[in-house]
Amino acid sequence: MRKKLMIEGMSCGHCVKHVEDALLELDGVISAKADLEGKCAFVEIDREIGDDIFKKAIEEAGYELVEVKAE
Repeated sequence: MRKKLMIEGMSCGHCVKHVEDALLELDGVISAKADLEGKCAFVEIDREIGDDIFKKAIEEAGYELVEVKAE
C-alpha cells in the first residue's frame, strides 16, 4: 500500500532526509521518499497506519502534515 503525505516546511536536502528518517522509524513503513519540490513524501506501508501517527512523526521532526492521500 502506498500513501502520499503533503508536508509543509521542508526547505533543503537536510529537511528531506529528516522527514524520511522520521517516517522510516514508524512500524509498518517499508520505504519513504520525500520530494522537496512537490512538498510531499511517498511512503510504502505493509499495514494500515493512522493519519494521526504520520502527523505526530512529521510534527516531531519539525514539519507540518497537511494531508494524507491513498495512492
